[in-house]
Amino acid sequence: MNAVVRRANKLTHLGAHGEAHMVDVSAKPATERVALAEGRVLMTAKTLDMVRQGNAKKGDVLGTARIAGIMAAKRTHELIPLCHPLLLSQIEVDVTPDAKLPGVRVAARVKVSGQTGVEMEALTAVSVACLTIYDMVKAVERGMRIEGIRLVEKSGGRSGHYRVRE
Repeated sequence: MNAVVRRANKLTHLGAHGEAHMVDVSAKPATERVALAEGRVLMTAKTLDMVRQGNAKKGDVLGTARIAGIMAAKRTHELIPLCHPLLLSQIEVDVTPDAKLPGVRVAARVKVSGQTGVEMEALTAVSVACLTIYDMVKAVERGMRIEGIRLVEKSGGRSGHYRVRE
């Protein structure tokens, strides 16, 4: 048995011979599933002050990033090839300036009642919100860093509850 076939038994998006496919979730029960993801954009205190005051030339950085994250969660299946299109029941994106970083913390909570989880939707929301922040203030500071994008918690489904350990 070759390495690809051995791995295929553990990775649900791979067939018996290593070919990619969308997982059949039709036999799974619809349950409430929730995922929380986070990330941050690090910048200078001066850039953060501009963001907080709403003085960016492109407009409201925090509000635009929030909307971008919501839109991204809804379109995850168009961006990630093997994700199922989901009828999301709730998307919350929090975009919070943090002087201690300095930078902006982004968190997304996504909920669905369905047959597959929403981890990718939460992670996509955070990623796109962070990228939007970068895009809106890159003219002022190109050295910003996007860091720490990760799944923090998920519940529902066969695999049960997961929470990151600090």
